[in-house]
Amino acid sequence: MAKLFEPLTMKNVTFKNRIVMAPMCMYECDKEDGHVTDWHRIHYPSRAVGGAGLVILEATAVQPQGRISARDLGIWDDSHVDGLAELVRLMKPYGAKSGIQLAHAGRKATVDGDIHAPSALPFNDSYKTPVEMTKADIQETAEAFRKAAVRADRAGFDVIELHAAHGYLLNEFLSPLTNKRSDAYGGTPENRYRFLREVIDAVNEVWHKPLFVRISAHDYTEGGMTPEQYIEMSKWMKEQGVDLIDVSSGALVPAKIPVYPGYQVNFAETIKRGADIATGAVGLITSPLHAEEILQNGRADLIFLARELLRDPYWPYRASKELGAEIEVPVPYKRGWI
Repeated sequence: MAKLFEPLTMKNVTFKNRIVMAPMCMYECDKEDGHVTDWHRIHYPSRAVGGAGLVILEATAVQPQGRISARDLGIWDDSHVDGLAELVRLMKPYGAKSGIQLAHAGRKATVDGDIHAPSALPFNDSYKTPVEMTKADIQETAEAFRKAAVRADRAGFDVIELHAAHGYLLNEFLSPLTNKRSDAYGGTPENRYRFLREVIDAVNEVWHKPLFVRISAHDYTEGGMTPEQYIEMSKWMKEQGVDLIDVSSGALVPAKIPVYPGYQVNFAETIKRGADIATGAVGLITSPLHAEEILQNGRADLIFLARELLRDPYWPYRASKELGAEIEVPVPYKRGWI
């Protein structure tokens, strides 16, 4: 069988194939309260029907001030659980495992009021200057991630992914470009990693299923982080029980990024081999043959598809045809796949 359609088990959770719907912000909470809407009820289950092995919800805010926009999904309050649980219920009959990306936007938040970051540096002239977080703020935010993990468990999710990429709060602590602190949370790699360490520890207190972390492996700016530097941090994550590193890149600071099909796959391979940890490859992977090559050559363990699954929710079926793999299809769709 094609590697793309081989199952993978992590912490007693088995994904039926290696195809993951990557988290993508939808900005469709119509009351600005972080609650699930009909858009989410249609959008996510349709990718489960379409054959993805794992569907990860968009960046879901652990605190109201940590939203990328006022229309982001939220998980900062118990009232969010029922809607999220409904999404899990709607996806489960089709064999897809469900994931949720827990996030805090940091200095890239565009909501009213103060926004927070490790240092008081705005992303660019269009963004507000954030308030530098105190130790109390840091502890409060780590606790918010812990409480969010409790709610994710109550909702029935199979996977949590921590969003430590794309210039959001956890990423801001990791990179020396955005973390100019002189206390225990800044300076050395160990200190810059400290906040993420505390968040992972907090989540692990209440979460015992697969845990992923998304990183921006390359800052594309002199003095920033590179995949080689992330090997050390990835080893620390593995020691803490993280199961997979979802390897993206960029968006920490304004920078020119050379984009081409699979442009981040080498980063996933570097971290997989250097840290001996499972990785996910993402970034303009559109061809089933390309996805299969990545897996067959051991460059990554899961294939994360983003825009391609916006264009084609049934990409897994097309991939199975192209790769000659026999897969289960919902009975009402079988006539289309004979």
